[in-house]
Amino acid sequence: MVSSALRTVARPVFRATAAAGPLRCISGTAQTTFVTQSLTLKDDYGALEPAISGQIMELHHSKHHQTYVNSYNDAADKMAAAEANDDIATKITLQPLVNFHGGGHINHTLFWENLAPKNQGGGEPPSGELAKAIDSTYGSLEEMKKKFNAAMAGVQGSGWAWLVKDTQTGNIGIRTYANQDPVVGPFKPLLGIDAWEHAYYLQYQNRKAEYFNAVWDVVNWKAAEQRFAKA
Repeated sequence: MVSSALRTVARPVFRATAAAGPLRCISGTAQTTFVTQSLTLKDDYGALEPAISGQIMELHHSKHHQTYVNSYNDAADKMAAAEANDDIATKITLQPLVNFHGGGHINHTLFWENLAPKNQGGGEPPSGELAKAIDSTYGSLEEMKKKFNAAMAGVQGSGWAWLVKDTQTGNIGIRTYANQDPVVGPFKPLLGIDAWEHAYYLQYQNRKAEYFNAVWDVVNWKAAEQRFAKA
């Protein structure tokens, strides 16, 4: 089962000032309130403009991500009850919900870390060992972006594209995952881009290729470099 540490919503890296209030996630069985770190004020959600509008970021973080957390908490509580009763059938039934909503939390938490305003390093190219790995694998950062965008465009329906590191070989690669399936197994996520419509439609409508191009202007490569070093 997904770790109970997933009960809190991650604070976006692009936070600029203190928030008006916390986002709360309630665990029904334990009757415990898990309170996140302060979220951004509404105006701070615009820190990634013009690449990503403030309206999108507010809805994406405070509504979509919160729904994944709430639904995961509900499924996890039911899973705990099924565990206590050794109810195998119920556990099997709940597993897809745990995977979907727990994956939604994991993926979005990584996504917020992937983003930064341009005045805080967003869009600055990677450096060090990750830059060398990208050049060695794809020839250049621009070629990697082209292949990454092509992979995102190939996602049928909803899903994500990820730059990953294969922990068995040390190589990097681009992988796509459907819906909210998280990056697990031998692969470690370095950089992920949300290709769900809720990540771009209010601003780009059916022009998702424009979103794919624009998001690179606010990618936080420092976070990817840190993950690469630890993977």
